[in-house]
Amino acid sequence: MTHNTPQITGGVDTHGQTHHAAVIDSVGRHLADQEFPATIRGYRDLLDWIRSHGTLVAVGVEGTGAYGAELARVLTAAGITVIDVDRPDRKTRRMKGKSDPIDAYAAATAVLSGRATGVPKSRDGGVEAVRVLRHLGSGP
Repeated sequence: MTHNTPQITGGVDTHGQTHHAAVIDSVGRHLADQEFPATIRGYRDLLDWIRSHGTLVAVGVEGTGAYGAELARVLTAAGITVIDVDRPDRKTRRMKGKSDPIDAYAAATAVLSGRATGVPKSRDGGVEAVRVLRHLGSGP
């Protein structure tokens, strides 16, 4: 690693069909954002794209227990530090507006600032077992 390689933080706003990623530098400057399909190939492309901007420190992902669950697993398996990020609160959304790029940059900024420190939801263990049993018991 050279000293010229910038340290970067990623943020991802997750949805059912697509995820929007953003990259910021070590002082919070917006570097780039892009949308990717919510598929295994899309997750790999997203990671490659983020890494193309510098040395990746961490990625903040909204919804690691829902739409971002598989992305969080792929990133974690690749050795990336993943932080679960809450979506922006209503006041912030009213003041800054709602868009996928804004939310992705907000996720990255929350990680960089230390505001977001959540551990990604693993979707396994006792809670997930109860969820599966409840789902099986609600059938026809």
